[in-house]
Amino acid sequence: MTDQVDNWHKLARYDTNMQGELHANLLRNNGITVSLQPLSAMPGMNSGIVLWIQDTDLAHAQRILANIDTDGVTPYEMFDEAPKATLNSTLNPAQDDNNGGEV
Repeated sequence: MTDQVDNWHKLARYDTNMQGELHANLLRNNGITVSLQPLSAMPGMNSGIVLWIQDTDLAHAQRILANIDTDGVTPYEMFDEAPKATLNSTLNPAQDDNNGGEV
């Protein structure tokens, strides 16, 4: 199999269908036409997927995929690192007047 079929180019191959579909949706949300090629003939098998892009969108799609943050931070970890406000400073800022909490 070649990496080019007419005006389509092989952009990326993913080991899981979910990862490939997530990246395909990211590209579609940016106006790029994507064709998915499952690597298994059996529906529902998680054997991987290949993304094909039209030649006019190839450079743009490569830039988008290259800019994905892959530092290993999950969405849950991003929320855990958010700064936490204390209850007193949020609800009653008058207690922060250096007078021992008296207003």
